Amino acid sequence: MRIVVSGGGTGGHIYPALALIREIYKKNKNASFLYIGTKNGLESNIVPRENISFQSIHITGFKRKFTLDNFKTIFRFIKGVRDSKRILKDFKPDIVIGTGGYVCGPVVYAASKLGIPTIIHEQNSIPGLTNKFLSRYVNKIAICFPEAKEFFPKEKVVFTGNPRASEVAEKDGIKGRLSVGLSTVMPAVLIFGGSRGARPINEAVVKSLSELAGKPYQVLYVTGDIHYEDVKKEAELIGSPKNVIIKPFIHNMPEVLAGVDLVVSRAGATTLAEITSLGIPSILIPSPYVTNNHQEKNAKSLSEHGAAHVLLEKDLTSISLISNIDRILLNKETLKDMKEKSLKIGVPDAAERFYKLVCELIRENQR
Repeated sequence: MRIVVSGGGTGGHIYPALALIREIYKKNKNASFLYIGTKNGLESNIVPRENISFQSIHITGFKRKFTLDNFKTIFRFIKGVRDSKRILKDFKPDIVIGTGGYVCGPVVYAASKLGIPTIIHEQNSIPGLTNKFLSRYVNKIAICFPEAKEFFPKEKVVFTGNPRASEVAEKDGIKGRLSVGLSTVMPAVLIFGGSRGARPINEAVVKSLSELAGKPYQVLYVTGDIHYEDVKKEAELIGSPKNVIIKPFIHNMPEVLAGVDLVVSRAGATTLAEITSLGIPSILIPSPYVTNNHQEKNAKSLSEHGAAHVLLEKDLTSISLISNIDRILLNKETLKDMKEKSLKIGVPDAAERFYKLVCELIRENQR
């Protein structure tokens, strides 16, 4: 089994791809992989560290408004298709999988033109430009939110969930708690704003530190590297509450997630896949700065099922933050109900589902 995977730009496109690669390799030790990304994207650092063969093409994304840069992008796309065909002919894959980001546009398109079976993975409830474009050419489209189905040809859509969810579902929560200094007996809430942090969330938490100090629960607060020193100084001014642990970044996030009772975060697709696979209730503060406002739509999907509370950034204050944490974490019935509803919509076997889809498509092509 020879597989090409392409996706990049953000961790939300890369980590599901890596989770899928690990699942396939677990099932088939003879599988060979090639990851195609961009030289300057996150994937160029993350993927080689996983000992996965990596090659790059040069491509940029389309701007949603008219700009001369889009003409350059068209020429880069044409060259990217040509380069991708060369790479694919050399590697001879049985299937090509695109997990999002503009880099997979020329790669998956080239594969379809060469007659190689193709799958794209859409993590969000509202698809991006690249996947909308590719949906006309691919064999199958794997989705994570039922709401995404309406944007694609129905006969191609398969609900798999996000492969990243499967990795999180297997983690040891007690080990995760201990690794960051959390007590194993007090309820715990994890607050984070993504890998780089989010200034509005940080500002609300800093203003809440004095009141949080008196709460009967503990807080793990992840600031993001660029905000860490400023936040630590603010915390020291009020005496650094003992029940609040402040970290710049967490490298073992899946393990830590498995050990907390409530999450306060943005509403990125991978984060939501992780927390629902574990059945964790959440307070979601969608980023208003993303394409098509897709994070708010992701968050509302969970909220409508009773698994999350949506707190818009414009309504975020220290008062609204603490009142929502208290309302969920200090009410056993509310916490239990939200956990059950979160777990109900989670897809902990997402990687297995995706693997089966890959195998089915390869078999169909070999008949």
